[in-house]
Amino acid sequence: MVGRRVPPPADLVLTLKDLPPPPAHPFYDRLNRVLDEAGFDAFAEDLCRPYYAEGVGRPSVPPGVYFRMLFLGYFEGLDAQRAIAWRCADSRSLQAFLGLPPHETTPDHSSLTKIRQRLPHSVHEQVFAFVLKLAQDHGLVQGKTVGVDSTFLEANASLKTLVRREGGDDYKSYLRKLAAEAGIEDPSDEELLRFDRKRSDKTLSNKDWVSPIDPDSRIIRMKDHTTHLAYKAEHVVDLSSDVVLAAPIYPADQSDMDTLVESLTTAQVNLIRAESEATLEAIAAAEASIAAGATIEEAVADKGYHKMETLADCAALGVRTYIPEPDRPWEHNWSDKPAEWQQAYRANRRRLGGRRSKRLQRLRSEKVERTFAHICETGRARRAWLRGLIAIGKRYLMQVAAHNLGIVLRAVFGRGTPRSLQGVRASLGKYLCRVFACGVDHGLVLSVARTWLQLRCRTLYVH
Repeated sequence: MVGRRVPPPADLVLTLKDLPPPPAHPFYDRLNRVLDEAGFDAFAEDLCRPYYAEGVGRPSVPPGVYFRMLFLGYFEGLDAQRAIAWRCADSRSLQAFLGLPPHETTPDHSSLTKIRQRLPHSVHEQVFAFVLKLAQDHGLVQGKTVGVDSTFLEANASLKTLVRREGGDDYKSYLRKLAAEAGIEDPSDEELLRFDRKRSDKTLSNKDWVSPIDPDSRIIRMKDHTTHLAYKAEHVVDLSSDVVLAAPIYPADQSDMDTLVESLTTAQVNLIRAESEATLEAIAAAEASIAAGATIEEAVADKGYHKMETLADCAALGVRTYIPEPDRPWEHNWSDKPAEWQQAYRANRRRLGGRRSKRLQRLRSEKVERTFAHICETGRARRAWLRGLIAIGKRYLMQVAAHNLGIVLRAVFGRGTPRSLQGVRASLGKYLCRVFACGVDHGLVLSVARTWLQLRCRTLYVH
């Protein structure tokens, strides 16, 4: 008999036991198991407790739920907080991943904003170090040889909002002043456009222009040769795996050679935080002396990072560099430079001639660029929907932490993202068809298929 769609009665009352269980998702179930075994929720609550008033107001969104929702932005390929909140409200399996019962609503996007503004950047760094410790516990982090590279993130601001740093005029008002100085009285919009095209000294530099809605953003030419307001994200990646040790955010106009040492220092601090189980005061004391807990020994980067002062600073930190030299038609004059610069420069040049340097450069090209592809393209972090270095730094750091969680899940579960499970059933069907064609006993085939699923998915879960 054909069923009929009947609207539920308005006075319908259900108990929790009457509700069907949420559809289980093998990836998120295993991720929750990994986080629970590591005590993530208790850690996050203790870490965030000083920033909440005790006994005042209603209970807040649990910190573990807040960070899980940010992790979902990477795993589900969602770049905006509104999209994350909508996806969690729409999916019962994601609601179960957050640990919320079916009769409760998931947090709104405004709650994510309030919590992000309440928690400082140091809290997000501690959560990132917690995930890094998970990777260390599974033997995925050596922290000896790292690759460094940077990319641009498009800011949440338009070039049309630019104003002059001196005077605050927008571009059109600035053109009218230039036209008046050139003797053009009361020009029309078409005349202004022609005048602007004929100007020989036309520039749009960060020295003269700023965005009032996002002052931290900078004018930069992206890799696709388009000009946008943007930020710079720099990855320090452990070349023994794809684990990202640090991902600081800088203004887009800061050169790579000026931020390399700071990024390496941030990676050293994160490794100290991940390895130390002492109090925050002890960790702060260890961070004050980076050399005491330093584990990074080698840094590999492209020629954009080559600078004599940077090489000397890395050598002072005890880090050997493998940075190719840019093509220059001249030789350096060492008479007016410190001896440490020349020593670091020649040591870097000597290392570049060996086989190890070529092997490390290939690893850097493979692994560092892969992190950009996973985080910025697949994870949809290329476009920033927040404004300001601090806000974007918090959001991007959680995106990178989710990437590291995916590497941990790939080691213990066989899959690093929930979407990678989509092809398992099709692969199993093709495998069974080939085995059935050979005339093998069906019972043996099913036994082999179950063993294959266990090896492929690293779990006993079968749809």
